[in-house]
This record gives sequence, C-alpha cells and structure tokens, in this order.
Amino acid sequence: MIDRTAFHIGDAVIAPGTRRTVDLPVSVLSDHTPVSMSVHVVHGRRPGPTLFVSAAIHGDEVIGVEIARRVLRSPQLDAVRGTLLVVPIVNAFGFLNHSRYLPDRRDLNRCFPGSERGSLASRLAHLFMTQIVERSDFGIDLHSAAIHRTNMPQIRVTPGAEHTLAYADAFGAPIVIVSKHRAGSLRQAAQARGVDILLYEAGEGLRFDEVSARAGTLGVLRVMNAMGMIPRKGVSLPRERPAIASKSSWVRSPVGGLLRVFKGTGEAVAQGDLLGAVSDPFGDTEVGVRSALAGIVVGRANLPVVNEGDALFHIATTEAGEDAKSIRNLTAQIDADPMFDEDEII
Repeated sequence: MIDRTAFHIGDAVIAPGTRRTVDLPVSVLSDHTPVSMSVHVVHGRRPGPTLFVSAAIHGDEVIGVEIARRVLRSPQLDAVRGTLLVVPIVNAFGFLNHSRYLPDRRDLNRCFPGSERGSLASRLAHLFMTQIVERSDFGIDLHSAAIHRTNMPQIRVTPGAEHTLAYADAFGAPIVIVSKHRAGSLRQAAQARGVDILLYEAGEGLRFDEVSARAGTLGVLRVMNAMGMIPRKGVSLPRERPAIASKSSWVRSPVGGLLRVFKGTGEAVAQGDLLGAVSDPFGDTEVGVRSALAGIVVGRANLPVVNEGDALFHIATTEAGEDAKSIRNLTAQIDADPMFDEDEII
C-alpha cells in the first residue's frame, strides 16, 4: 500500500483511513459563548482528490444540512480515496437564528474571499477560504431558495468550465443552468484560486423535502464516483443528460393581491402561457400572470399574498421537447432510486 500522509486542519491531525469532526474557532458571542465552524474530515487510506461539500452559507437554507448528514452516513465513504471535507453549517449565526444573514445583516455569499481583519462576515469567509477551499481540488455548495420560494433541483455552473459541466452531468439534477458568478460569491472567489464549484439549488428556506434531499445526496455521491473517490457499487448513475439552460428570468406580479398558481416547478411553458392569476380580496378584479418566454419553471413563489413587482415564477430557457422529457425522466428516477429507510423524511 502507498504510504499516505496525515491531513492537518486547524489543530487536528487526521490519520489515513480515519475520520473526525474538527471545530475551527470563528468568534465569541457577546455573552462569552464560543462559535466555531465544524468540518467533518474523511481521510482515505489511498491517495486521491480533495472534495469539499458545504451547506448553510445562508443560515435558513437547511436542506443542504440534511444532504450533508446523509452523505456522511453513506456506506460508500468506507472505501473513499482522497479526502472529503464536509461543512454542514458554514453560517452558524444565521442557522441558529433561522436567518439568511449574519448578525450584522451581511450576506456571507457576498463577502468572499474575506479578510482576517474585516467584518464578522469577512472573517468567516476568510476562514472558509483558507481552511477549506484552498485545501480542495473541487467543491459542491448546497443551497435552497429563500423563504417563501421553492426551487426544483438544479445545478449552477460557470460558463466555459468544461470539466465542471461534466461533473454537473454526473450529478444528475434535472436541469443545469449556466450562469455567471456574482461579485463576492464563494463560486467567484474559489474559481479565482483555481477551485471550481458546483452550486446545487433545491427546495425552500427553513423546509425539508424528500425530492431535494434525495437529488442532492445522490448527486454528491455521483460526483465522488466520477472523481474516482468512491466505487460505483450502490451509486445509481443518471440515465440521461440533464437539460441545459443558458439564461433564466423571473416573471413578476403585475398587481398586488392573492396569487393562484397554475404551473408548478419542472413544468414546460411556452411564451404567453398562463402561469397564475392575481385577484383582489373581493373577487372584483383578476389579472393573469403570463410567461414572457418559453422554457422550464425552475422556481416559484409559495406565498399567495403578493405585491406588485414581486418575483413569482423563475423560467429557464432550454431547448424544447427532449429537454422537457429528460427533466421528467430524471425527476422520476430520483423518486424511484432507493435510499436508506431511516434517512427518508417522514
């Protein structure tokens, strides 16, 4: 067997063939309670790439925490090559407060790469970059829609990253959206350091749902298999390629009132299709909400009380016909693939 060195992170040393949760100090609260960012390290006996999986950069996006938990319980990790770094909760402040933000109201995903001497958000971003990203070859960042919205399982990738698109195919989410990264985002900062990231979006803030959890867990394991980190056994591969979208846009409410939804996530729509209707509380007026373009509904608002200008339906533009079919087939495969009974959401 090839000799393999231990993995060093923080003050911890993880021997080959072992795993351990390491607490990286972040801050001390005003009542003297310490706050840490916890990372679970699975350091394989055999050499291979280093992959990080992160969740709850936005503290209310809890579905990623459940996906991270399921990945860490997967028996495939017993034979891992390389090193897996899993951070189920990056933003502990927001997670404890059921909030997207940090206590200073900053969005952590607009504060990367951060600074050792900056704001609380900037310091947390710097810690994540130096301790996790810069030690990795690739990353998967798990997200959901904001509160009162829902996303169908989807992957976001940066334009021009061909090997990243190959891993997006391996992940097997129903749709892949090629989108530019935003200034201050983890995806931008990591790519600047040569570490590409798949960004997974699924579900709703502060909520669990089984389809999003299954798709995310299977996707992470599929990427690990594609990277040569875990064996093929027990990891079902996607039966066809996901739909690819090069652009997307939100359809906004034309008036304020009560929204009734006629189209759900995953449905194909044509330009001009009726997506829903907004009525006043008395039933005197009703205004239809129509799609401005053809594509797939990849996200929508869940809250029926809307104001004029609110984002209601997120439409991604794809090739018609076969892409809609592949979305249906991949979604059906997610439902059909077996998972451990004790891991399913009841």
